[in-house]
Amino acid sequence: MSDADFQIDDRPTKVAVFRGLRCKCPHCGEGDLFAKYLKVTDNCSVCDEELFHHRADDGPAYLTILLVGHILAFAIHFMWVYFRPEPWVMATSLTIGAVALSLFLLPRMKGMVVAIQWSRRMHGFGHNG
Repeated sequence: MSDADFQIDDRPTKVAVFRGLRCKCPHCGEGDLFAKYLKVTDNCSVCDEELFHHRADDGPAYLTILLVGHILAFAIHFMWVYFRPEPWVMATSLTIGAVALSLFLLPRMKGMVVAIQWSRRMHGFGHNG
């Protein structure tokens, strides 16, 4: 076995994921990951880590839909079993909840995907150690 096989993990995935979920730089955890709602900054404002290498694509949207769908399925069942609201009340409240939850989760899921890519040195993140 070579020395590379025993290399110390200097980019722990778990730490990076938690930083990404907080929408912070996966390297330092201080700088903002996003310049706008979903626009990842090119470089961290604190540690100057390059972040433009990411390739999040549709992953964050898929994860958001997966989470929102499961949460709303539980909410539909709970509302119907315990409250039996009018259909229009149920549809309106669940629609508002789905939109709000999606808007809240989407940047966090994108932060998590970018952080995983950074920690695993994917798509050009590994060139500078």
